Amino acid sequence: MFTTIFWILAIWFVINVIWMWFQLNNKTLQKTFAWINVAAIIIGFWVYYGVSHDGNPVAGWFIAMNWINIVVACIQFYFGYRSNN
Repeated sequence: MFTTIFWILAIWFVINVIWMWFQLNNKTLQKTFAWINVAAIIIGFWVYYGVSHDGNPVAGWFIAMNWINIVVACIQFYFGYRSNN
């Protein structure tokens, strides 16, 4: 389960980051992706700390991806909720 969730979140992360950079001015998309990232972050930390992953080689990558996803979500919230003055 740990490795499966990691790969699902990793694929989402890659798609999300690529799509985010090509649609920086699309506020609706940025807001939507930011809120989906909040759910992905919650799921990621819940799985990381709730499931046994002793000796799993992706454990370090999993926690790093969760923290980087927090940064990406913050950037998306910025681009989604900024005002155009």
